Amino acid sequence: MNKLVMNFLVTDGYAEAVAKFRMETGTKSDMDVAMIMDRMAVNKAVQCGNVEDAIEKVNDLNPKILDTNPELFFHLQQQRLIELIRNEKIEAALEFAQEELAPRGEEHQSFLEELERTVSLLVFKDVSNCPVRELLDISQRLKTANEVNAAILTSQSHEKDPKLHSLLKMLIWAQNQLDEKATYPRIKDFSKATLENPAV
Repeated sequence: MNKLVMNFLVTDGYAEAVAKFRMETGTKSDMDVAMIMDRMAVNKAVQCGNVEDAIEKVNDLNPKILDTNPELFFHLQQQRLIELIRNEKIEAALEFAQEELAPRGEEHQSFLEELERTVSLLVFKDVSNCPVRELLDISQRLKTANEVNAAILTSQSHEKDPKLHSLLKMLIWAQNQLDEKATYPRIKDFSKATLENPAV
């Protein structure tokens, strides 16, 4: 159980908790705290909209991550464009889209479609009426940050998702399968591990 908790803490980037949990339980992690903190610095930069800083930090960690993952690099550059639009730097946004993103869109059709969606933000003075306004939501930053986090973890030979999440999904699936075939003491509340008595 301690290894599952440690895996969760490492994967989700809780560096201080990893150090404390290691001290209290003696459970070893396959990643040192400094590596976790470096990864979380990249994550924080993306979440704060400092995409150039995030790209620099990723390249400091491992330049091959962006070199071998054109989709991730495009999404970071797309996020950079979104930040220019968010900060109302319209001329800079148009120039950036034309010089940096358009050539990538010519190489990959899916990139071109995403670029067109992003540039459409420029058409609307009031983005609340824009059909792609979700690109300006914080959730877009989180989506990009999670993608970067997963790529860094993969480059460090670590799972990109905590094992605990997979186990919970499997448990829910197993319960749903059992519901159709048998009565049993079902887990009612996963956060408290309370059981529901089977109906007789």
